[in-house]
Amino acid sequence: MRDEIRRPNFVQSEKTVNKVHDFREDEELFRYCILPEILKYVECFTGPNIMAMQMMLINKLPDPGNLSSRHPMHQDLHYFPFRPADRIVCSWTAMERASRDNGCLVVQPGTHKEPLKPHGYPKWESPPIKFFHGLLDYDEKSPRVHIVMEKGDTAFFHPLLIHGSGANKTSGFQKSISCHFASSECYYIDVKNTIQEHLEKEVIEFGQAKYKVTSASDLADVWKKRAKVVQGKRINL
Repeated sequence: MRDEIRRPNFVQSEKTVNKVHDFREDEELFRYCILPEILKYVECFTGPNIMAMQMMLINKLPDPGNLSSRHPMHQDLHYFPFRPADRIVCSWTAMERASRDNGCLVVQPGTHKEPLKPHGYPKWESPPIKFFHGLLDYDEKSPRVHIVMEKGDTAFFHPLLIHGSGANKTSGFQKSISCHFASSECYYIDVKNTIQEHLEKEVIEFGQAKYKVTSASDLADVWKKRAKVVQGKRINL
């Protein structure tokens, strides 16, 4: 994923690429998703049959001055057309120190017990980044906790947890690697006539462009292409 602000003079490098998605075919990066040190905790949430559903390497670039490097507060389940939520978990590992200065994770503890809420692009002065949706009714005065992490520290969190990240106000690059895992016994749902429906068209267009899934008609078609088994049997996903 290119940094939109720097797109006019784009040269693929650490200074212009802010995210690497879906690295399931990259042997070295995918090794993160099968680390025993990660899976022993993931299995506590998913059970023995584990799918890697969404993989990301994030490179938070120095903010250009308009706070475009921040990520709005959101719930990851907004993006997922599979359930139950309690059988899904994200592992998030810092590749270097993450602090408040360079835009570490920000969470609202306890919100994983709340329902999925409506999301959309935030009404910020800076242009929105593709797929960086946020809660539509988020109260900026809500209590939050900043998760300061050292290199190698890993956080595991529920897909309903409200979280985001701040702007990188340093001159360096803050990198992290993450994977959303789900039990292969989870099942796909139809998001039509739900608060996730508006996302479907956007994701299908993404899937058709990236995966050449010309027959994609719903979110499940795209996610079936993205998913990869990491342990046990592939059942539903």
